[in-house]
Amino acid sequence: MVSIKVSAAGKPIALARGLPMVVELSGKQLEDATVADVKSAIAKKYPGFYFDRQKITLKDSKNTLADDITLKVAGVPEGGELSVKDLGPQMSWKTVFLVEYAGPLFIHPVIYYFPEIFYGGPVQHSMLQRYVLAFVMLHFAKRELETLFVHRFSHATMPFMNIFKNSAHYHLGSGLALAYSIYSPVYGAASPYIRGTVRNDPLYIQAGAAIWLFSEISNLITHIKLRNLRPAGSRKRAIPQGYGFNLVSVPNYFFEFLGWLVIATLTGSYAAWIFLVISTYQMYVWAVKKHRAYRKEFGSDYPRDRKAMFPFIA
Repeated sequence: MVSIKVSAAGKPIALARGLPMVVELSGKQLEDATVADVKSAIAKKYPGFYFDRQKITLKDSKNTLADDITLKVAGVPEGGELSVKDLGPQMSWKTVFLVEYAGPLFIHPVIYYFPEIFYGGPVQHSMLQRYVLAFVMLHFAKRELETLFVHRFSHATMPFMNIFKNSAHYHLGSGLALAYSIYSPVYGAASPYIRGTVRNDPLYIQAGAAIWLFSEISNLITHIKLRNLRPAGSRKRAIPQGYGFNLVSVPNYFFEFLGWLVIATLTGSYAAWIFLVISTYQMYVWAVKKHRAYRKEFGSDYPRDRKAMFPFIA
């Protein structure tokens, strides 16, 4: 049996006022007792302080201990002490993704099919508007299906309040702002902005659709490759290879950027360009972070000429 003292990191934890406590792990040794075992014991005693709310660290350390690390590897001796912090209410990544992607799937058809509510009269939709509606609906339907059947998350949850921040980006940016702009009479079939211009040329629109379809399929392929790198229930990591990964560390972000670039270019919508700029900036920040993490983890084994997000550039 292993006995470990667990105390609150910093201020007392409202959901676990009995801390510090001694966790006794029956039938375990330091070599096979894990941080997850400790968290489960805490959650058993304080059900409101559930597993995913807990951050476990060594005493007087701020570095999080992974759930699957053993106490011996973590450097915790028999009778040693760990600290626990309350991360606050949590929500699963899957739930957050499903909610944020659902917004545009609802907003776009409502504005497209009920223009009288939003523009005060009917809109004779142009070919461009019909294609953009299809792009958006297929893109976010794909996102929902990937969330359900493709993505494997390295962390089970995120802070509950993130659902509002993340949803605002999609519900307002690629949802309300984009839909209200593109399905307006300005982009309608009778508009001088459309009629007689390249934006009403089937070849122009279909060429854009071909690039968009390539980007969506490519994005899916890279997501599947990332899934296959990490077996279910594992934190195992490997160097991604092939289909874009030989050029950049996160080709899924590049293909995502390419898809939204098509919509912004085809329409010329300020809302589309603003969403593209904001999204690309955020994806690039994440890409650089992941790129550096790969380099740090794999060292000289990681390809030195591979860029973060944009092939041959950055």
